[in-house]
Amino acid sequence: MSVASKSPIIDLIPESAPFTPEQLTWLNGFFAGFLSPEASTIRPLTPDESAALMPFAPVKTDDGDDGEAPWHDQTLPLAERMKLAEGRPLRRRMMAAMAQQDCGQCGYNCQDYSDAIFSKKEERLNLCVPGGKETARMLKTLYAELGNASPAAPVATTSAPASAAVALTVAPGTSRDHPVEATFLSRRRLNKAGSEKETWHVEFDLGGSGLTYAVGDSFGVVPSNDPALVDAVLAALGAPADFPIDGRALRDVLIDSVSLGTAPDTLFQLYSYICGGARRQTAKALASGEDPDGDAATLDVLAAIQKFSGTRPDPEAFVEALDPLQPRLYSISSSPRVDPVRLSLTVDAVRYTIRGRQRSGVASTFLADRAGPGDRLKVYVQKAHQFALPADPAAPIIMIGPGTGIAPFRAFLHERMATGAPGRNSLFFGHQRRDCDFFYEDELTAMKAKRVLTRLTLAWSRDADQKIYVQDRMREVGRDLWAWLAEGAHLYICGDGKRMAKDVERALIDVVSTFGVRPVGEAIAFVADLKKQGRYQQDVY
Repeated sequence: MSVASKSPIIDLIPESAPFTPEQLTWLNGFFAGFLSPEASTIRPLTPDESAALMPFAPVKTDDGDDGEAPWHDQTLPLAERMKLAEGRPLRRRMMAAMAQQDCGQCGYNCQDYSDAIFSKKEERLNLCVPGGKETARMLKTLYAELGNASPAAPVATTSAPASAAVALTVAPGTSRDHPVEATFLSRRRLNKAGSEKETWHVEFDLGGSGLTYAVGDSFGVVPSNDPALVDAVLAALGAPADFPIDGRALRDVLIDSVSLGTAPDTLFQLYSYICGGARRQTAKALASGEDPDGDAATLDVLAAIQKFSGTRPDPEAFVEALDPLQPRLYSISSSPRVDPVRLSLTVDAVRYTIRGRQRSGVASTFLADRAGPGDRLKVYVQKAHQFALPADPAAPIIMIGPGTGIAPFRAFLHERMATGAPGRNSLFFGHQRRDCDFFYEDELTAMKAKRVLTRLTLAWSRDADQKIYVQDRMREVGRDLWAWLAEGAHLYICGDGKRMAKDVERALIDVVSTFGVRPVGEAIAFVADLKKQGRYQQDVY
């Protein structure tokens, strides 16, 4: 039977089996696809037999929850996620409040972070970097319910915790709370003249650090703030740089210990205590998440100080009101099979202007501007959460990584080349312009010539009047893409989790529906099952 043909679907699994309607539809289609038209003579599975397929079914936990997380979708707004979690146990609602990326920046995945907060093993409610203030506020509200909840009981899980952060002993360099030092080697700009972007290939020497990693892992970097921004904050505060804070100078604390990005609610609370009149009401409103002047989204720490200029908080109280400076995670773009001590990243330098003042990403510009060759930086390796090459080196892989999303796939290709893996490799890469934004062009061209890279599909969004993205190319080559999937390919996505990942998933469903010749509902179930099998993996941010 060709991959495009389709046998009539026969109900082999009873409706009483412990599956959702979508799972029943897919499973009936799956089994029917392997049978001839005479399959109608085959008896349906009994409930006991179908129960043996329980990996597809929801798993009940000891608190009555079914183990499913329909809100675990980074494209859903917080309000929608919380709506989906209504009526669920408190720990699950805490999970819904998070950014749903399983990015690891908090030191956990989303489920483990919520479980740790619920069991009171973790007291920090502001670790979700992509969730930001929105998540922190919701977690604070939910955390207040713990005072009315029964004592926390152990949470039944179906697998071991994904994070070492909950372990009693943590090996140095394996978590954000236990970094080690590695040497910054170099940076090389990947964009050519004419690009509107600024992307860097950054390399570290892990020699002497004790760090090891695998392709698919992420690299945590502990940055420092821009000294020019720190000096501007000091000037706005009217505070001396050498003001003592726990035995350290204020300027040093502002450089390496606290976040000067988005102003936290606690800073506005501080201003509400020391301001009077209308400004006090404004500060109270901002602290509660309101936007009285329509500028809340633009207020970083410096802008907040300037908004309440003339009011000078005590420097120590000011520092205590700020969030800690958090490490940032980057997908590793190298393979230890090529060089176990030389690690690389692919980093977009984030720079933008608000109200005439240039703002910048703290870690990206730290790596692009301030770190120098030979500097010893605090770093750690965050082990991948279900993002790795197939166990079978002969399995084909499909990699979809526009922009800096190419990082882990460069690592995958180097790994497959170094190990001589026989599996075919397909890469979808896209950016703005081919002439100046084709990252690692020479490497990829050489890999294609050596047949390490079986297929390279490119998408450029600014080279023509019509914008072309990777999801458009997926539909164009849909027949081949479906053939790869039908032959057991694993599919990977890396990059923007808010839009690109969802657009790619929609394109994949279209491909499965069109070239797999099945209704959209079955195509959705097929893609969902790829995820359950571990054949559809994402590294999104």
